[in-house]
Amino acid sequence: MWTTAAPSGRDDGKAPGAPTGGAPGEPLVWYAAYGSNLHAARFACYLYGGRPDGGARHCPGCRDPRPPRREAVLTLPGTLYFAGRSRTWGGAIAFYDPASPGRVPCRAYLVTRGQFGDLAAQEMHRCPGTDLDLTRVLATGRERLGPGRYETLLRVGAIGGRPVLTLTSPTGLAGADLSAPTPAYLRTLAAGLAESHHWGPWRSAGYLATRPGAAGHWRVGAVAALLT
Repeated sequence: MWTTAAPSGRDDGKAPGAPTGGAPGEPLVWYAAYGSNLHAARFACYLYGGRPDGGARHCPGCRDPRPPRREAVLTLPGTLYFAGRSRTWGGAIAFYDPASPGRVPCRAYLVTRGQFGDLAAQEMHRCPGTDLDLTRVLATGRERLGPGRYETLLRVGAIGGRPVLTLTSPTGLAGADLSAPTPAYLRTLAAGLAESHHWGPWRSAGYLATRPGAAGHWRVGAVAALLT
């Protein structure tokens, strides 16, 4: 089971004066973020282009730079873990394993299928510009596009009749090369948790420091100190 709640503030998830966009009947999907894209400013780099605060790489952005049509707050069953090494953040990055026990706070953005394809390409370190064929993942719930990070698509539910999709590693927690995230990455995740789930520094620190990969490398107090 998974849960969803309406976002606080504007019900369209956009800043005042932002263009609504979206033609009637335009195919839309929800993208569920559980890592650094919990933070709206970091996610905006994938939409509009730019370098995230604390990151080392510039994102090219989407062909369609319109803001998300709506946002929603989700909690998915499974485990968030840290693994690998990111060229953007210099340390481990977050992945989602739906088969492991636990609960994972997420933030969902309603985007066009073209935007989803472009943000997925950027997560996969590919050039944006090609729409993804979502037929298989929508039918089966899972599709592996390649062996690398974020190259496995998951359908994790639906909101308002539209599918909720996310990206993760094909290995899962059991096959992961666990490693520790950097301070900048943890700050970005915590900023996203504060924005979307209204978590304070200690709650975020308690969650992040105890995830596989961070546990044993980060103490709750040390992460809380980063956030305060």
